[in-house]
Amino acid sequence: MRIARYTTGEDPTFGVIEGEPGQEVVLEIQGDPMYQAVVFTGNRVPLEDVRLLAPIIPRSKVIGIGRNYADHAAEMGGEPPAEPLMFLIPNTAVVGPGDPVVMPRQSSNVHYEGELAVVIGRICKDISPEQVKDVVYGYTCANDVTARDLQKSDGQWARAKGFDTFCPLGPWIQTELDTSDLSLVTRLDGEVVQDGTTGDMIHDVATLVSYASQAFTLLPGDVILTGTPAGVGPVETGQRVEVEIEGIGTLSNPFLRRG
Repeated sequence: MRIARYTTGEDPTFGVIEGEPGQEVVLEIQGDPMYQAVVFTGNRVPLEDVRLLAPIIPRSKVIGIGRNYADHAAEMGGEPPAEPLMFLIPNTAVVGPGDPVVMPRQSSNVHYEGELAVVIGRICKDISPEQVKDVVYGYTCANDVTARDLQKSDGQWARAKGFDTFCPLGPWIQTELDTSDLSLVTRLDGEVVQDGTTGDMIHDVATLVSYASQAFTLLPGDVILTGTPAGVGPVETGQRVEVEIEGIGTLSNPFLRRG
């Protein structure tokens, strides 16, 4: 099931996406499906007539995972960490599909990082990898935007990855997905710059969620970014980045420079 958060010009609402590409419709549902069963209102609207929003605004946290692909660790000049490398991103960094990523004046070297994102659906703590399937709500595309120069100069990653608009999510949440070997492609102005597969992750989804739960209580709506394959690079103002993940869809965002 594809769960979208959208607006037609009024308050945000949720819906289920159905139909073939080019003929998709949004079936409106009552309330927030993260916390209640899916109940359709009977309202339906063509997908092309709505504005998609970030499918989830985490009430608590976004957890990033660094260097979870060996080829990306190599291009960054280091070995992969023995255990998952975690960092936190504020929920104010989250934006949706089509929203501009605003590159801050403090940085002159902003990079894209296409990633698979995991959305938590149930409160959990200290769970095993085998229990992860029971707490995951679904999956979406993410762009873990990074001010690479600030990441280097600060010595830690909170500012470099936490600026407002630096965590685009979307276009929707896919609730049923085998993440063991999904194509992950990032395009910069239509040109492929990252071409990987989730099968190359050093630590898979179950391992990452379990590991994060050992440190943090995970709450419904929390998001875990699972790392990026090789091919990261800079973005200039006016360019557009697309992150396409097999079985989910495409997240597309323009990049602008703050004046």
